[in-house]
Amino acid sequence: MRSLLEPARRAKYVPARQLAERDLGQVLRVLDEDPVAACMVAARLQEYGLDNRYGQGELWSHGGPAESLCFSGVNLMPLRGDRAAIRAFADRALRWPRMCSSVVGRRELALPLWEMLADHWGTARELRADQPLLALTGPALAAADPEVRQVRPDELDRYLAAAIAMFIEEVGVDPRAGDGGRGYRRRVAGLIGAGRAWARFVDGEVAYKAEVGSMSRRTGQIQGVWVHPEYRGQGLGTAGTAAVADAVVATGRTASLYVNDYNEIARRAYRAVGFRQIATFATVLLD
Repeated sequence: MRSLLEPARRAKYVPARQLAERDLGQVLRVLDEDPVAACMVAARLQEYGLDNRYGQGELWSHGGPAESLCFSGVNLMPLRGDRAAIRAFADRALRWPRMCSSVVGRRELALPLWEMLADHWGTARELRADQPLLALTGPALAAADPEVRQVRPDELDRYLAAAIAMFIEEVGVDPRAGDGGRGYRRRVAGLIGAGRAWARFVDGEVAYKAEVGSMSRRTGQIQGVWVHPEYRGQGLGTAGTAAVADAVVATGRTASLYVNDYNEIARRAYRAVGFRQIATFATVLLD
C-alpha cells in the first residue's frame, strides 16, 4: 500500500494517434453531433474517407473519436477534446515541419491549441480570435437577388479575377504566390464545375460572388462573399447571400458561414438574411 507521503504517480502520457478507415463510421457519427462546426471536415471525409492517399489530410484522436478529434491538413482544426487532448494534438503537430497555413475551429479549442504551438511556430501573421459561426435552417428573411446564379465553366477567367481580388482583400496575401496561381485556379475551377460558385454579372463583370466551399450531408458552408467596390452600398451583399443561402437550404441542408466580429457591414447583412450565431470560431493565419 502506498504511503500517503509518497508522491502520487503521474498519469501515463498517451500520444495522439492517426485514425484509419476502420474508424470512419464512428467518426462520422461523432461529427454529426456538431454538423455546422464540423462541416469542413465532414465534407472531406464523406467524399474521401480516412485514406490519406488522396492528400486530403489526417484525422487524429486522443482516447477515441468520441473523446477527441483533430484534423490536420491545409488547416489544423481541433474538433473536440479536453486540455490533455489538445496537448497531445500540439505534440503530434510539432513532430514534423509545419504543413498547415492556419489553425481554425471553435474558439475554445483553436486558441488553446495555438497557445501550445506559438513558441515553436513563431508569430502569427494575423489572429482572428472572435468569428461568429452563423447558421440558417429555413428560407432567407431577405429577398434573394434573382440575378445571382451558378457560374458557368466558360466564365472561369472573369470569376477568377473577382476571387483573387476577394482573397487579397480578405486574407491579405495573393493566392497566386508560389505557383503562379495554378493551384488556386484549379480550386476555383473545381467549385465552378461542382455548381458551388455563384455570382451576379453586370456588363460581363462580377458584381457579387460567393461559393459553397464545403458541402457535407448536413451543412453547406458559404465562403468568399464579396461585392465589387463599385457596387457596394446597394444591398447586393444581402440579396446575393440570400440567394446562395436559399439554394443551400433547398437541398435540405443548413446554410452556414463564419465572419470576423469587426466586419459590422457583413454582420448586418447576414442578420438581415436570417443567419443566427450558434458558436464562435477563431482563426490563426500563418505565414
